[in-house]
Amino acid sequence: MDATLGFILIFVLAVLLIALGLGLSRRAKRTDHVDRIPGERPPARPVSPTPSPTATLPPPTVEAPGPDAATAEADTAEPEAEQRVVVEPAPPLRERLGKTRAAFARLRGKGRISDESWEDVEDTLLLADVGMPTTERILADVRERARSEKTGDGDELMGLLHSELVALLDEGDKTRTLAHTPDEPNVWMFVGVNGVGKTTTIAKVAQRESEIGHQVVLAAADTFRAAAAEQLAHWADVTGAGMVRGQEGADPGSVVYDAMSSAASRDADLVLVDTAGRLHTKTNLMAELEKLRRIVERTPGALKEVLLVLDATTGQNGLTQAKQFAEAVDVTGVVLTKLDGTAKGGIVLAIEAELGIPVKLIGVGESAADLIAFEPEAFVAALLDA
Repeated sequence: MDATLGFILIFVLAVLLIALGLGLSRRAKRTDHVDRIPGERPPARPVSPTPSPTATLPPPTVEAPGPDAATAEADTAEPEAEQRVVVEPAPPLRERLGKTRAAFARLRGKGRISDESWEDVEDTLLLADVGMPTTERILADVRERARSEKTGDGDELMGLLHSELVALLDEGDKTRTLAHTPDEPNVWMFVGVNGVGKTTTIAKVAQRESEIGHQVVLAAADTFRAAAAEQLAHWADVTGAGMVRGQEGADPGSVVYDAMSSAASRDADLVLVDTAGRLHTKTNLMAELEKLRRIVERTPGALKEVLLVLDATTGQNGLTQAKQFAEAVDVTGVVLTKLDGTAKGGIVLAIEAELGIPVKLIGVGESAADLIAFEPEAFVAALLDA
């Protein structure tokens, strides 16, 4: 009897516990259903395990934001400061002319003027390839001024030399600007021997002139050298200039004639003519250049410039070339290339003093911006001033 009663009590207690458990489960389900959209899956319950004290957490993974996130950030972010491209200023001319400037360094910082001082001036001018005739003229004029002004100090001597060199470069009726007349045909011929940088100079001039608004046509009249035409073709593409070329070995005169016709038809206002720098003999070369000049001059007033391109590193040899070309084609100006790579920059003084031909452009680097207008005062200051 006692055993049966105990069994009954245990059974009743078990039923009550099961009923209580079922009731709690139904209540939990009803609570979970509240505020959830019908058919929506219930959110997963996050599990946050506690890491062990010695565990090393992996670095967070940074994902690139999607388009929507990027737009949201752009809308909410504060406006950033305007981004500006900083263009480094070009090195000053005195650095570009460092090798020639170094030749004149021995004259700076001297004390009283002595016979040795005058010898130093002479040696320096000759070392810079000014040449003997021009050096003697400069020395004579500076000595005379030193006597009349009673100059006795080395720094004062440098001042006299500075003013003398500027006066030499400024004397005569020299025009250093490149001639260009609006609403007229403008042809610039470039002459010079091969290897002086003639074709590269034309390319740089084409880029410069295009940037200031001129419509340029290139004439590849050096038909004896295919590489020259290919180089011009490349720069025509870069600058947007037109170009006329002929077959290898074709008549250069026909190329020049066609280039002028092309410029007229497309309203271009500037034709740059690349010419040959070497034929079988010097006589043949000069005769060819004279022929090209005559073709251009069939259009009255069209030939504005005949620019002789010289390599500054050749020094006095460049002066000899200048004399030969000036006799053949009436050179109007000189473009002196590679001036940054030589100590013979004094050739500028020799060209202007002995030939009276103005140096109009100087090359002091590789880029188009390094082909700059020649200014006597800036040039002399770069060589002499401390």
